[in-house]
Amino acid sequence: MVIKVYIASSSGSTSIKKQQQDVKGFLAANKIEFEECDIAADEDNRKWMREHVPEDFRPATGNPLPPQIFNEDRYCGNYEAFFCAREDHAVYAFLGLTAPPGSKEAEALSKKTQM
Repeated sequence: MVIKVYIASSSGSTSIKKQQQDVKGFLAANKIEFEECDIAADEDNRKWMREHVPEDFRPATGNPLPPQIFNEDRYCGNYEAFFCAREDHAVYAFLGLTAPPGSKEAEALSKKTQM
């Protein structure tokens, strides 16, 4: 399974740049392998991302903005969903991955199953 993070390398928005760096930095720091898909440099990436963000998660107007996160073809969410998962120590579940032993997420899951 490959985590794909759709980004825009030439975005003029400092907010989008910060969000992209936040996602990529977290994944790298936690040794979660991911592929960076640049929608600014590759029209096919842009089209694929826009077509695969589910209707329920699209903005009311315009197109979905990066970063958008997928596990292969399965949509995981946008930055806000990623941020909430990170705050809840549930990033691995958000990404559709198994939490590694010893992680806060694995410990939380272990406690839930013991109840």
